[in-house]
Amino acid sequence: MAQRTGKALSGKAPNATKRLRLGLGIMLTLLLVVGGKLFFVQGLDVGGMAAAALDYRMRETSLPAERGSILDSDGTVLANSVIRYNVVVDQRVNTKTETFPRFDNVDGKDKLVEVTREQGLRELAAALGMDLDAVREAVTGGQGYYIVAKDLKPDVELRVSELSIPGVDTVGVSKRVYPNGSVAGGIVGFLQDGSTGQAGIEQTQDGLLSGKDGKRLFEIGADGLRIPVGVDELTPPEDGKDVKLTLNSDLQYFAQQAIQSQTDKLGAEWGVIIVMDAKTGNLIAMADTNAPDPNDPGRVAAKDRGVRSVTAAYEPGSVQKMITAAALIEEGKSSPLDTFTLGPSYTVDGQTFTDSFTHGTEERTLAGILGWSMNTGTVAAGSRLTKDQRHDWLRKFGIGDAPDIGLPATASGILTPADQWDGRQEYTVLFGQGVSQSTLQTVRAFQTIANNGVMLQPRLIDAYVSPDGKEEAVAPQPSRQVVSDGTAQQVQDILESAVTEGQIKDAAIDGYRVGAKTGTSESPCDDGKSGFCGYTASIVGMAPMDDPRFIVEVVLQRPKGRIYGITQGPVFRSVMSQALRTYNVQPSTGEPARLPQYAK
Repeated sequence: MAQRTGKALSGKAPNATKRLRLGLGIMLTLLLVVGGKLFFVQGLDVGGMAAAALDYRMRETSLPAERGSILDSDGTVLANSVIRYNVVVDQRVNTKTETFPRFDNVDGKDKLVEVTREQGLRELAAALGMDLDAVREAVTGGQGYYIVAKDLKPDVELRVSELSIPGVDTVGVSKRVYPNGSVAGGIVGFLQDGSTGQAGIEQTQDGLLSGKDGKRLFEIGADGLRIPVGVDELTPPEDGKDVKLTLNSDLQYFAQQAIQSQTDKLGAEWGVIIVMDAKTGNLIAMADTNAPDPNDPGRVAAKDRGVRSVTAAYEPGSVQKMITAAALIEEGKSSPLDTFTLGPSYTVDGQTFTDSFTHGTEERTLAGILGWSMNTGTVAAGSRLTKDQRHDWLRKFGIGDAPDIGLPATASGILTPADQWDGRQEYTVLFGQGVSQSTLQTVRAFQTIANNGVMLQPRLIDAYVSPDGKEEAVAPQPSRQVVSDGTAQQVQDILESAVTEGQIKDAAIDGYRVGAKTGTSESPCDDGKSGFCGYTASIVGMAPMDDPRFIVEVVLQRPKGRIYGITQGPVFRSVMSQALRTYNVQPSTGEPARLPQYAK
């Protein structure tokens, strides 16, 4: 019995040994696998795994660039941006935080200290000027993004950031401000969603104004907290450039008040005034009625948010007779004192033309034809030009060519080719009908005469100013001699005589010599109806005639009342006088031109 038992026990030993060896083999195999994996991770792929881990821990916040300002010619701010900040919190992170590390100044040295959540909240409440309970409620909860406070100034943002409270961060927001409200509102434009230019200079110069945003990269731990000694990389934003305009904001304000008053007085649909420096082409004022306030552009209708001086094309009427006179003189077809026998009407090629006033048969000079704005005489004199010459001279004076001044939706107007003119249009273009143009195109044509026959392209953007204060002047576009100096001087005398001897005496300014021309045209209906719906009334002139400095044009669309009883002379006189005072232009010293209006 004892022998059988001993034999059985000794028989189990080999199996136990086998199992032990098998277990040891499995363990060694596992150790080799784990060791190999560790060797691969730590020895062969250190950079890749570490980089992946670091990338997982990195967080990025945007640092908005400061949008450039829009300035007038004297540096007055028309639009600028201020950076404001919102304080936001990830409540899930903050709620779970009992304490957190941060660097504090201790005895004049930065030292890593441990801060309790409650202390951090008290400091946050103090920095924001908020009630502690309100702050505690705002940061506590399960939301991943919650705004604690808005519209903070940079100094407050800095205090909040230095607290390094887990889950609490600041987000920069650019806020656009227009200190002068509606002054030049349509020209300045406004932003869409507070960031992208929507109209005016804000739109066309958006790329230069907006700059380039920066960013901040920082490292967080597994608990979502920023690691104080971790990666913290800063790419500073590149602020946008300032845009300096040629406008004078004081004169712009004056002109806007003047045209708004006249428009309201006469019940017109809209009105515009342009003031241009004849020596530089600089636009000093471009006034619109119902100008938008870029701080709240929605308060005015969409049709009032642009700049009608460049967007609205209309038949200019008799102001175009200046171009006819210049063409006749330059082509040697007439002179200011050439005489024309004119009856109550004038018929050519089966087309009959009359004047706005009743008269018998008269002997008029070319100066008298313009001085009294006679259609009959303009057609009689202008018939000396061929159809192609009439068209070419309109083109030479810039009609049909939209000036590029950096504003959107600039109108080219309509100048039909001469071979497409009908039997009447080939004559009506001589006095500004059958052709359309913007107010700025008309002003540019008169600037050419004021500047001794040299056309300068209008300028609205004067310079760009870098964030470091360096000013980059915008070079003027090439000038062009349109008519000779002698022709320009003769046309100047005709325009001045229209004020001294003709029917535009209410444009005269005490102490200054003035030349001007009025215009009236039928306004086509713009509501789908055929025919005409009212009139467009205008006056454009220059002063002082000793050496013309400024061009001013006043335009009213569809004023109510008897059109030939409406005069824009007083408004022109008021705005021109203000321009002369603003720029300290000395009074005239020479004798004014007084060309005879009738044959001797």
